Amino acid sequence: MSRHRPRKRFGQNFLHDPGVIQHIVQSIAPRPGEHLVEIGPGQGALTGPLLAACGQLEVVELDRDLIPVLEACGAGAGELTIHHADALRVDFCALRHTGEQLRLVGNLPYNISTPLLFHLMSQLACIRDMHFMLQKEVVDRIVAPPGSKAYGRLGVMLGYYCQAEQLFLVRPGAFTPAPKVDSAIVRLIPHTVPPVQVNDIKQLDWLVNRLFSQRRKMVRHSLKDYLDEIRLRELGIEPTERPEQLDLSAFARLANAL
Repeated sequence: MSRHRPRKRFGQNFLHDPGVIQHIVQSIAPRPGEHLVEIGPGQGALTGPLLAACGQLEVVELDRDLIPVLEACGAGAGELTIHHADALRVDFCALRHTGEQLRLVGNLPYNISTPLLFHLMSQLACIRDMHFMLQKEVVDRIVAPPGSKAYGRLGVMLGYYCQAEQLFLVRPGAFTPAPKVDSAIVRLIPHTVPPVQVNDIKQLDWLVNRLFSQRRKMVRHSLKDYLDEIRLRELGIEPTERPEQLDLSAFARLANAL
């Protein structure tokens, strides 16, 4: 293993616990012939086992100093393709071959996890599933039900695009350096058909962002310039409700009414 020093600006926390690595790989259940893309492979803790299971793997790594480490990890183990790139700028659909779907995996740097998830939402047509290690707080927000404190824009928008499931927790000691927070593995499976009808996805995103940026306000106050109380009730929404009380269906009805 390289003595590469983890870099704070890249949000690097390298996974090293063999038990956790095995649990993650078992959860992904990679098979030969599948097209896996690993985001943020770091020192290759997951790269080696994934490559061994599939025979081929593509990885996206921003830190150029880790490229030799990854090349050594893949030597003789299979066909490893390394993309030195910022995952936030990668067109993942361009990596696939005709007719296939990608399986994305990764221990995502905490500092880009939410922006990256939103970046991937626009590319789900070519993605079969995603297994990511994220800060537990972020996973809580993804799977939070309406009415909970963690429920917000991320959960609503991802709920439109994907079925989300928290698989298991990962404690700080599984990483070097150990982060100050727990992590969790989440499985995201894009919906074949969205669970609700939305006429304009940009309108939905604008609405959700607006309401949760004023999450303590009642809906009637946040939308007073757009929908009156009579119209809100016609849509099945109590004007005194706050954003965290609305489910995805309610947000869809509001967006379509706007």
